[in-house]
Amino acid sequence: MEFTIHNQVLTAVFVVAVILGAVTGKTGFCAMGAVSDWVNIGDTGRMRAWVFAMALALAGVIALEGTGVINLYGETFPPYRTANFAWVRYLLGGVMFGIGMTLASGCGNRTLVRIGGGNLKSLVVLVIFSICAYLMLWTPLYEKAFLPWVSATTINLAQYGVPNQQVGTILAGMVGLEASRGFNLAVAVLVVIGMLVFVFRSVDFRGSFDNILGGAVMGLAIIAGWYLTGGSIGAAWKEFAELATEVPIRVQTQSFTFVSPMGDAARYLLDPAKLWLVSFGVMALAGVILGSSLHAIFSKSFRIEWFASWKDFANHAVGGALMGIGGVLSMGCTIGQAITGISTLAIGSVLTFLAIVIGSAGTMKYQYWRIEREA
Repeated sequence: MEFTIHNQVLTAVFVVAVILGAVTGKTGFCAMGAVSDWVNIGDTGRMRAWVFAMALALAGVIALEGTGVINLYGETFPPYRTANFAWVRYLLGGVMFGIGMTLASGCGNRTLVRIGGGNLKSLVVLVIFSICAYLMLWTPLYEKAFLPWVSATTINLAQYGVPNQQVGTILAGMVGLEASRGFNLAVAVLVVIGMLVFVFRSVDFRGSFDNILGGAVMGLAIIAGWYLTGGSIGAAWKEFAELATEVPIRVQTQSFTFVSPMGDAARYLLDPAKLWLVSFGVMALAGVILGSSLHAIFSKSFRIEWFASWKDFANHAVGGALMGIGGVLSMGCTIGQAITGISTLAIGSVLTFLAIVIGSAGTMKYQYWRIEREA
């Protein structure tokens, strides 16, 4: 069997994902954990690790775009820099995802890592998450239940002379300047500097090797995804797909996200003989589970865990459903929008990130209020 460029790209993604899963399992890199530490005990270490990953991924995009290796102004999956600014979609989907990840004890990436460590509760979350994402991506559910009002509230920035929703482009339009790639790169550099100052001024972050390692590896993984699919390798990959008899899905410029891959994985499992349904995201999903499993086995931290009660099951089930629906609605998750998306400096990704944090923090506050009330 020929080892095609398609096989090469998917294999490379899988290897990166295995490393990502192992390191995430070791370091406890977790968006929900970051919000929990900040809201409940005032520790911002893991929150800054999350921001560090954003800063590193954005710096990588600056370098790759600045040298002409990649171009994220064209078609990407998801369409981060699109001129169609679906602000209600970003906010509502983000809040739903934030609530869901809190109820389910972790976001999409963390769910995969917990499965690798033996957590059967997260396996149930994955199943429900995947089914809901599948319904949103592969059935008429989104078109019938969401598209009418999403379309009605979407702002076409191009009508106002703004070609895309990148932060620099919007700032240029606000002050009456002509948007240019040079200006956008300058704005991105300033954002990276600001993020790094915020991150490294904290002892909570600097004092933890795990926080630094977790954020660094996540950021580097995002850069690797953009390089593989947006550079010369990606160009050859897309050319191969165009000429293929069975065109593989999701052959686009992209990086790591864990919402659409769950829906795509469910679609593939319905007909596993169709290998063209195995995408970048499906390989990433499998790689993270394997990587975290290897870490759990070698560190002797592998533990089987099940639901403590029916209430525990209900919380996780509802959380999985909210992440599946909300994640597709917001076009990404704590990784796909809050790191990969922010590496493009798309305003929609920033809104989604804020909405996820608000949804998660608000749910935690409500949960603690209920506990205190019942005590």
